[in-house]
Amino acid sequence: MNALHQYLFDAHRAARLGEPAPPAPGTHDVAVFRAVRDHRRFERVVAGHPARGAVHAALHRWLHPAGQGLSGGSGSDRP
Repeated sequence: MNALHQYLFDAHRAARLGEPAPPAPGTHDVAVFRAVRDHRRFERVVAGHPARGAVHAALHRWLHPAGQGLSGGSGSDRP
């Protein structure tokens, strides 16, 4: 049984008993994702790290390793 089947059973039971229907599956997904994001930002701030930009900084470090200069080579072409 998946979440939709369970929802249909619960909705049918609620209608029979005159109770309000349960929320449909996925109704609060966006709110949960926002809460998780906010909690992770809070934890980063408490730990002394910037609240935003972790993915951007990691991508920048990956694309621009510390050993390479602006030319991308070893620098042997300079006199």
